[in-house]
Amino acid sequence: MKFSEYSNYDATGLAELVRKREVTPKELKNIAVEAIKELNPKLNAVNNLLAESGQEIEGSQEGPFAGVPFLIKEALLHAADVPSNLGSRLAEGLVYSDDTELMMRFKNAGLVTVGTTTTPEWAYNATTESILYGPTRNPWNTDHSPGGSSGGAGAAVAAGIVPLAHANDGGGSIRIPASCNGLVGLKPTRGRTPTGPFGELLSGIGVEFAVSRSVRDTAALLDAVAGPDIGAYSFAPPHNRSFLEEVNAPPKRLRIAYMEKPLTGVPVNQECINALRETVKLCQELGHEVVEASPQIDVELHNLATLRIWTAHVAHMVNGVAKALNRVPSEENLETASFACYQYGQAITAPQLLEATDIMAAVTRSVGQFFTKYDIILSPTTAQPPLPLGELNQNAPGINAEEWTEQIFTYAPFTNLFNTTGQPAISLPLGWSSNGLPIGMQFGGRYAEESTLINLASQLEQARPWKNKRPPALVNAT
Repeated sequence: MKFSEYSNYDATGLAELVRKREVTPKELKNIAVEAIKELNPKLNAVNNLLAESGQEIEGSQEGPFAGVPFLIKEALLHAADVPSNLGSRLAEGLVYSDDTELMMRFKNAGLVTVGTTTTPEWAYNATTESILYGPTRNPWNTDHSPGGSSGGAGAAVAAGIVPLAHANDGGGSIRIPASCNGLVGLKPTRGRTPTGPFGELLSGIGVEFAVSRSVRDTAALLDAVAGPDIGAYSFAPPHNRSFLEEVNAPPKRLRIAYMEKPLTGVPVNQECINALRETVKLCQELGHEVVEASPQIDVELHNLATLRIWTAHVAHMVNGVAKALNRVPSEENLETASFACYQYGQAITAPQLLEATDIMAAVTRSVGQFFTKYDIILSPTTAQPPLPLGELNQNAPGINAEEWTEQIFTYAPFTNLFNTTGQPAISLPLGWSSNGLPIGMQFGGRYAEESTLINLASQLEQARPWKNKRPPALVNAT
């Protein structure tokens, strides 16, 4: 099998070839390794090629994705004896002795982990351009960002290196790279995927999963890894049938609210608005009721709560890593914005953090009330098409925590609402800029109703298929 053939298959298709013995897992792994060697110098998406040194992590031969090459992001989830540097000079060389629960489930699903992907420092950026690794580049245009914080995962999947890759999301970090790279990016419901041995990630606004190129891969992988681990702090109620069944289930007629303007009021690029209007029209053509409407929340308080939760957890992570590696956090080993967030987080009092969780609860109840009238909220995923590299500079001189957080959520003002509420949200590649860059559309659903999102996403994928849209970095590869 040649790379040009391999890259045409999604993970489900490759797994079927393995089951039929038309290709071996070793052959697929070798193709992925060669693709990394050829494409990574252009993209800088993979920072540790495990398979090159024979350290790849083999998955179960009985899993639904047996033999399919896979990549893991070096943040939160970790694999035993594999460096997890969190995109930071402070954390460089950090190695855990065991697998997280989700890593074990990826292995049980049969996935073969061939390497790790880049992330910005502490995964707190909407692009992926750390000092430690340098900029990761978008395969659609290498002068542009692949998004963040799962930018390495997004670039690698879009370029065809692997059909799906691990990602996580504490403010949009699955959906933003999906939007920037023309992928499917589902942020599951809070508690849908396991977080062990940790508690609730980022006080409950963080969740782990993956990016993929097809709705059926997203559904099948969610089936493979969903559900609480032993002693889970909290978890989402189980679905009454498999998520994969929703891919081919008859479409439901939905009541969809759409938002051209984010709740924060920041400006949205006209090309993103045009793509949204086209998506609204498509949804109407498919029989859905679509109206312009948005929930009402206290935006200033929500922004304050987001700032406090993120910076408190940055400080907590920095302190934990510094203690483990016997290092001292400083401006010498942290980027400017990260050090500012660390200092801000260190100064937050316990009552202030508890106030932030109270604010999040109030927002969740307000948005929940909105969803008694609507099934879905539709918006652009980001306020602009993929940014040129360098525009979100985590090491900009003099930047403070408030300014940094504002910059991130000015670019991605639609995503973090669903981190706050814990509701599922998915970005789909339904729009394209005039210069050929992907523009994702975000669909947010009711709590624990990934089934509705997957069913709608499958309907949209059939109506406006994106399978044959190929980035130049992939098309030009051998």
